[in-house]
Amino acid sequence: MIREAHVNGIKLVYREEGDPSSPPLMLLHGRTADHNDWNGITQHFAARHHVFVPDLRGHGASDRPGEYPLPAMAADVVALLDHLGVERVRLVGHSLGGMVAWLVASTHPQRVERLVLEDPPPSYPLKGREPIVEDGSTGFDWRMVHQTERQFLDPDPAWAEGLAGITAPTLVLSGTLSPFEPEVAARIPGAELVRIEAGHLVHMDARKEFLRVVDAFLGAAGSP
Repeated sequence: MIREAHVNGIKLVYREEGDPSSPPLMLLHGRTADHNDWNGITQHFAARHHVFVPDLRGHGASDRPGEYPLPAMAADVVALLDHLGVERVRLVGHSLGGMVAWLVASTHPQRVERLVLEDPPPSYPLKGREPIVEDGSTGFDWRMVHQTERQFLDPDPAWAEGLAGITAPTLVLSGTLSPFEPEVAARIPGAELVRIEAGHLVHMDARKEFLRVVDAFLGAAGSP
């Protein structure tokens, strides 16, 4: 079911699936995607979880406020959890969504029960990136692309430092063919790193293995 919430000064649209009595789980998509990026995966997790899949600000049907600092995107997620009445969540984030997820887990550690980061960008400045060329796509705000790219190229050092403050059991999934090094795993206390033969889109390139590894990790949590 598609719903919307007005939180943190903006409208966020999100998909909700699963039994409300099941453990809550939230999926955060990557840059330029939306909740449909998780189609099929949402339904898979909904068999054992109450699943929420938002369109991040600047994406899909959510608002495009024109300002896209990553801490504000993390604050959107926390505000959505408040709106939903979810105290603790199992949080899964891909790429940009992974960066947002680790900011949530580092700034609000009490809110995240388990954390899965799928091929997140590294916490150090990215080098050798090709310039962004707009192509007329309309499913997202191009201002978001340019602003988040600047943050990838010159991230706040506090974000890397915050990784050490994550207390949730954490799984980092890394595509062996991805351009991103999985260095964040070494910065998170006790994090488990799993390399999967795939590119950056692990959940698409190797969906069965992605689901197997994440199911095993989440299953170890039991019921909250």
